[in-house]
Amino acid sequence: MRDRAAFIMELLTQFPDKKYTLKQLAAATGGASSAERSLTLEILDGMVAEGAVTRTSSGRYQIATDRLARHVGRVEVMGSGAMFVRSDDVEGGDVYISHRNSYNALDGDIVEFAVLHRPKIGTPEGEILSIIERNDKLYVGTIRVDLRRIFIECTTRKLPCDVYVPRKGAPHVADGDKVSFRIKEWSMGAASPVGEIIEVLGASGDNDTEMHAILAEWGLPNRFDESVERAAEAISADITAEDYSSRRDFRAIPTFTIDPADAKDFDDALSVRRLSDDEWEVGVHIADVTHYVREGDVIDSEAQERGTSVYLVDRTVPMLPERLCNEICSLRPNEESLCFSAVFTINSRLEILNEWFGRTVIYSDRRFTYAEAQAIIESGEGDFADEILALHRLAQALREERFRQGAIAFERNEAKFTLDEWGRPTGVYFKEQKESNQLIEEFMLLANRRVAEFCARRTTKSGRRSQRTMVFRVHDKPSEDRLARFRSFVLRFGMEFRASQGRAIAKEMNSMLRSIKGRAEENAVTTMAVRAMAKAQYSTDNIGHYGLAFDYYTHFTSPIRRYPDMMVHRLLAHYLADGKSVEQEPLEALCVQSTEREILASEAERASIKYKMVEYMSDKIGEQFDGHISGLTDWGIFVELDDTQIEGAVALRDMEGDHWQFDEERYEIFGRISGRTFTIGDRVRVSVLRANLERRTLDFTFIKAL
Repeated sequence: MRDRAAFIMELLTQFPDKKYTLKQLAAATGGASSAERSLTLEILDGMVAEGAVTRTSSGRYQIATDRLARHVGRVEVMGSGAMFVRSDDVEGGDVYISHRNSYNALDGDIVEFAVLHRPKIGTPEGEILSIIERNDKLYVGTIRVDLRRIFIECTTRKLPCDVYVPRKGAPHVADGDKVSFRIKEWSMGAASPVGEIIEVLGASGDNDTEMHAILAEWGLPNRFDESVERAAEAISADITAEDYSSRRDFRAIPTFTIDPADAKDFDDALSVRRLSDDEWEVGVHIADVTHYVREGDVIDSEAQERGTSVYLVDRTVPMLPERLCNEICSLRPNEESLCFSAVFTINSRLEILNEWFGRTVIYSDRRFTYAEAQAIIESGEGDFADEILALHRLAQALREERFRQGAIAFERNEAKFTLDEWGRPTGVYFKEQKESNQLIEEFMLLANRRVAEFCARRTTKSGRRSQRTMVFRVHDKPSEDRLARFRSFVLRFGMEFRASQGRAIAKEMNSMLRSIKGRAEENAVTTMAVRAMAKAQYSTDNIGHYGLAFDYYTHFTSPIRRYPDMMVHRLLAHYLADGKSVEQEPLEALCVQSTEREILASEAERASIKYKMVEYMSDKIGEQFDGHISGLTDWGIFVELDDTQIEGAVALRDMEGDHWQFDEERYEIFGRISGRTFTIGDRVRVSVLRANLERRTLDFTFIKAL
């Protein structure tokens, strides 16, 4: 009897997700005769009494979950609504959780869970046993009011149901209002969670409301507290006698800014003067934000929390108050400004004959837009033509050398919207990168990498070098798994990607991207190449920047809009004063936070673009467009339209003429009857089926392959 009991426990433990009948367990342990079933029932009754086994309402038996190994992890709900727990305790890190086993957990919750099933191939399945810590994240939704109740209809699939709000907690809301809210509680057995309204954002469909809703959804602020605004207003813009005497004076040297036509904050300027027939002095002058914002003050704390400015389609949500970013720190034309500068003496062979870092005072002689600078590059005529043409020649040489060293050239025109006075999109145009953009880019890259190397590598008077703590912008080499998928993908276009390590990957990637320039598959291959790359981030652990082919790289040139640049300015000032290497751990924590804030800002920016795309297409229902397949999932095909780069989805269930399935390994959609396949890059014609502004989704109907 003891052997039979041990076998039952082993069987139930091995397959914890399965529920067995008495007959099945009796047969598995020796026989299903009446006597053996009675013996098995006696054993099971004892196990149930001990709490080792549970009996379901239908009379089946299953191992008690408290007898399983327990793990701790964080819940992540995907855009599709599928739930996983991420945990370092479990091999592979991800455990799928079905709705029935979710314990009413929400995205971001810290939970205790058990693994119920480990398939030979695929993701393990588990059950959440308890919620250790609720995530207090904000959600956004639309109020729905009936005679008796108030509910919030959530705009994200990460929250799987409507949220109940007690009337006393929402006395002033109206049907159709968009709100931000938190989940207050979700009791077991309750159909809906109870929500607490944090802010009424306005009426759904209003442009300001929708943009504020996007910011709230990603936990980003839309305004500054009064204390921050007051502190900014109290800062003096005067340049003192001490400022002039303690800084290098560049006011007499030709200096100008080159920025987008709609730019309001100018945080970088270039000065240039010829020293000889083959030598130029180029100054990269950056707004001296940390002269005005002291470490630890209320403005600095707010900037640290924000991490970055956020660029939505119709507005900028700045990291610093307007008094600083658009006035005091902005390098406006015909004004003197305080800067932190990197100054290089450079010749036509790109030899840096001398470099100097320090605080300066400048006078901006001219503000150029990119278009104005481009006109001078193309015509050779205009204000400061000699200076701009000299910078252009040096920038192109720097660019050529960078790619020769193995930098990767990902280039794609950026889609922008023209908006009417109410913020509604009336057209789509493309922001093209030209030589004037490259001019600024190359000198900013030069300043960033040289500042990074100066700060990181201390050279003593005896010539010895040692490493100092520094904030780096790092970019890892691509993983073999991602490269393998990229190799498999490009084979469909008759291309082989052989490189597997080092700079050979970058060299072959550039060659491939050049070879497909202007071809139908250009966007698709470029998209997959970007996906094969690692993501850049901030770190005190320098692994170099693979994409730029730099051993040392940082962000120094945009302190008005990025907090890591402010960190770098302070480090540079400290090391210029011969300060000792600073403590690494506090800086690393800020690097992690800055990377996280950058990701959130990028998500919000993409959400605002998606909203405007859907809004732009909302009056084009039924119209047909040509495009190409830009993505594949197990439920549908993403199609990007040729003329506008607007992306929408075709559901496989709506595609007629076959039973369509997704083959993840081959990365294609195939018809089970016809054998016909679709993959990224295939050209198709679609019509607009629906545009859902609430969820920012655009649905297409498949018309035909092209």
